[in-house]
Amino acid sequence: MDVVNIHMVVNNIQFTKIEIKIAKYLFKHYKDKYNARQLARILDVNHVHASKLCNLLVDKKLLVKENIGNSIFFSYNYDNKLALKFIEYILSQEEKEEPVWLSALSHSLKKFKDHIEMGLIFGSSIKTKDFNDIDILLMYNPEKSRNIKKIKDEIRKSELVEKPVRYIDIAEKDILRNKEDKIFYSMLSDSILFYSPKKYVEVIIKCRK
Repeated sequence: MDVVNIHMVVNNIQFTKIEIKIAKYLFKHYKDKYNARQLARILDVNHVHASKLCNLLVDKKLLVKENIGNSIFFSYNYDNKLALKFIEYILSQEEKEEPVWLSALSHSLKKFKDHIEMGLIFGSSIKTKDFNDIDILLMYNPEKSRNIKKIKDEIRKSELVEKPVRYIDIAEKDILRNKEDKIFYSMLSDSILFYSPKKYVEVIIKCRK
C-alpha cells in the first residue's frame, strides 16, 4: 500500500492527535509494554482517556493488549502489515514536527540525505531550547565516510547551527549488535527522525528479534 492510500486510510478512520502520539510512542519503545496509567503520565494525558484510546487503537489493529497480573498492558502491533505502513506514514510527517529552535539544523541535515540510510536527532535538543549541544545519529555504509565528513565540515563552517553538533556514526550491523544496550535503545526510541521512516521501521523490527 502506497503513501497516498495510507493517507486516505488515516483520514477515513479518523485518528486523533493523542491516538497518533500513543501509537508512535509504543512503536518506538519496542522493548517495553505500558499500561494506560503509565502512558497517561508519560504523555501528559488523562488516565481514563488514555485507557479508552488504547482500547480504540486495539480495535483499529494498531495495538495489542495483554493481561499481566491485575493490569492490562499495551504494545504496538508489529505483526500487522497495515499497522507498519501506518506508522511509516506517521513517521514521514515527524520532520515537520521538529521544534522551531531546530529549524536551522533541519535545513543543514538535508545535505546528508543522499548519503545516509537513516538519520535521527536525539538528546536534550529535541526536548528543550536550553540545550548545550545537538546529538545526531547517522546510519550509513562505511564507504560513504568521506562524503559524510565533507558535509559535517560544511555544516560546521557555515555556522548556521550555533550549538556544537555531536555525531554518532553507525552502520546497520552495529545497530543490531548494540540493540540490547540501554543507552542505544534510548537514542533509537527517544528521538526525532529526519530521514527514512521506511528504514527506521525496518530497523525497529530487526531489533525486536
